[in-house]
Amino acid sequence: MRLSVLDLVPVRTDQSTGDALAATVRLAQTADRLGFTRYWLAEHHNMPAVAATSPPVLIAYLAAQTTQVRLGSGGVMLPNHAPLAVAEQFALLEAAAPGRIDLGLGRAPGSDPVTSILLRGTRDDSDVENFPQYLDEVAAMMSARGVRVPIRGQDYVLKATPGAVSEPRLWLLGSSMYSAHLAAAKGLPYVFAHHFAGQGTAEALAIYRSEFQPSALTAEPVTFMTVNAVVAPTDEQAHALLLPNLQMMARLRTGQPLSPLDLVEDAAALSMHSQAGAVIAAGRAMAIVGAPAEAADQVRALAAEFGVDEVMVNPVASAYRGTDPATAPAREATLELLAKELF
Repeated sequence: MRLSVLDLVPVRTDQSTGDALAATVRLAQTADRLGFTRYWLAEHHNMPAVAATSPPVLIAYLAAQTTQVRLGSGGVMLPNHAPLAVAEQFALLEAAAPGRIDLGLGRAPGSDPVTSILLRGTRDDSDVENFPQYLDEVAAMMSARGVRVPIRGQDYVLKATPGAVSEPRLWLLGSSMYSAHLAAAKGLPYVFAHHFAGQGTAEALAIYRSEFQPSALTAEPVTFMTVNAVVAPTDEQAHALLLPNLQMMARLRTGQPLSPLDLVEDAAALSMHSQAGAVIAAGRAMAIVGAPAEAADQVRALAAEFGVDEVMVNPVASAYRGTDPATAPAREATLELLAKELF
């Protein structure tokens, strides 16, 4: 069983952005020390509880402070960026940390419509429509040969970096059937956002596997699972540490004002309306949560259900009042306790 980590760089009510980044460094170093396979950073914008706005910046920051874990984006939302800019960023990351870089690309905006407009400037929805083409362009520009662009009857050679020796591993990410069809058609490794979507995972993976066309990048279907996780010494502690994240997701899904991640004591004292309660119950049922042995059994069952040998956990535990703001001990404990059971 291989374990990996997804990190949104959550920001608690007791933390500044700098505190959250310090906690993420400690978490990445924990994953590195324990032998986790990869550590991916998300791209979200204008969210009070999420500091992961720029995966390449975070990857470079963590590459300098880890030694062996693969680092990647989970993912870069390609319609927000020029394909050449993404290719250049990740070609440089691969040159700096060869053999350790994953480029996960997604089509979603990663934010609200207003923020998306500001991110894209004068660009429009055609960037979403052109996603398959942009995907090809990023892959070609990161290669040692580059891509030839016809300009006035002549080929203009464009490379993301002048002397590429190796390339980042390209992954397609998604939360809909569209991404499953596209990943299969292009012969790319694929990850469905099970931790976020919760439904449609089996259908998406079945489409991907049945329609997969081998490519120069990938000879056979490659995928793994993503899941929210909180593991603590006792089941009661794990559920208490999970609750602030569930309440945050309930606010997001029911259109309520967003805020930083609550501390455990504040979440326990909060009452939410019935619609939010249904979201919380669904999120709890979808997560890996409990004491170490129980949580490990849940991971094994998830891997068996979807036929994967790698599970990427998003450690979403909050913290108790009085915790050092520059740390996230319950998130580190989730990795440590799972590793002890599964490695």
